[in-house]
Amino acid sequence: MTTTCAIGLMSGTSMDGIDIAMLRTDGVAEIEIGPSLFVPYEAAFRRRIENSLETAKAIVKRDDRPGDLQGLEREITLRHARAVETFLASPAGAWGRPEVIGFHGQTVLHRPQVGVTVQLGDGALLARELGVPVVYDMRANDMAQGGQGAPLVPAYHAALARTLPEPFSGRYPVVFVNVGGISNITYVPEKGDPFAFDTGPGNTLIDQWVSREGGVPFDAGGAIASEGGIIVSVVERYLEVPFFEKAGPKSLDRNDFTLDLAKDLELSDGARTLAAVSAEAILKSAEHMPEKPKLWIICGGGRKNPHIVGDLRAGAEKAGAEVIVAEDAGLDGDATEAEAWAFLAVRSLNGLPLTFPTTTGCREAVSGGVLAQPSTVQA
Repeated sequence: MTTTCAIGLMSGTSMDGIDIAMLRTDGVAEIEIGPSLFVPYEAAFRRRIENSLETAKAIVKRDDRPGDLQGLEREITLRHARAVETFLASPAGAWGRPEVIGFHGQTVLHRPQVGVTVQLGDGALLARELGVPVVYDMRANDMAQGGQGAPLVPAYHAALARTLPEPFSGRYPVVFVNVGGISNITYVPEKGDPFAFDTGPGNTLIDQWVSREGGVPFDAGGAIASEGGIIVSVVERYLEVPFFEKAGPKSLDRNDFTLDLAKDLELSDGARTLAAVSAEAILKSAEHMPEKPKLWIICGGGRKNPHIVGDLRAGAEKAGAEVIVAEDAGLDGDATEAEAWAFLAVRSLNGLPLTFPTTTGCREAVSGGVLAQPSTVQA
């Protein structure tokens, strides 16, 4: 199978900006990782997206755009277009001309129990702006086939697991952990399909807490949490939520967990406690795995929080496993999700499955995505 040069675009549940990454891949086993870039949203635009989550609660069908969501969708799309142009105008553009773009968009509603997931992003407009074919809306077909619509990254994680360098190669089961706004894991066995599910809040509760109590958008480097302590009773209350007792596949919306259980804490204690909640929720996911993991690989913004990673290491060591961050294995933990969207776009072009019964609960392994060709898109 021939390789394709692809760009992946990801704006995750942290709503902090746009991750861009480039790959050459056949969508199966050949992966050559190229350059990447992060383009941050300014604070005012981030607040606008956050405010849209309330408006999005009125959505019934996934093409509904109540209130100002239609205008926001257009602006999000154009911001992605300008970000790609900046990326390609930089030295990164010399790495290759993209043949396809995988476009995630911005999730504003995820309700798998009623078969609705909404990512704001106009793939046709993006294709027209950039003159490159765009694969978008990659979650919808999975949900039409009875799946949760998330997580979608496991197909890429499984491919990466086969390419890990020494001393990490062959240490199955290996678990990739993406700590974004919501955390999710991909369990990769030595043989067979991966399985995956959301594990609980990642950064979202910490971000909400320090924004509300401290007036800052996130706890950079865990600095606020470093002044506090873990309130064990609060961690225990979070872990008593019925979600954690369910086996996968399962997925979450950003709003499924709130700060209600953390009220009345001091700022730094709250930040440290919620970091512990994130880590303990990830460790608890091992209860739903066929075998205990031997290796955990941490990706996403949460790997920069030393308290989350430290708690994960301490818990994993008790079970005889090792925790590393993506960079320890030669990967870019900031770009992994965007890389996945490039990988999935190529799989979509080739009609290969994006999701599996073991990752989302779909009835059978299914491909997905909508292809927008710039030559057929009308203004």
